[in-house]
Amino acid sequence: MAAITNELMYEVLKSIQARLAQVDGKIDELKLAEQAARTAQIALRQEITGIHQELSGIHATLVRHEGRLDRIERRLELNDVPTL
Repeated sequence: MAAITNELMYEVLKSIQARLAQVDGKIDELKLAEQAARTAQIALRQEITGIHQELSGIHATLVRHEGRLDRIERRLELNDVPTL
């Protein structure tokens, strides 16, 4: 069996330290990727909220126009009355 010397232990510890540095780098990359994904998700949520608000405004306008059209039809006596 090979003797365990300080030099051998030092080499093993250096390789472990190098691998830990690689792991730290990969963890930092993953953190940045997660942060970018979270930022994109927030932007998408804000965009969907804006679209929802815009559609709500369009719906309110259509309801208003429908009411006005109904009043105009009543005033002009254009109601759809079934003929017998």
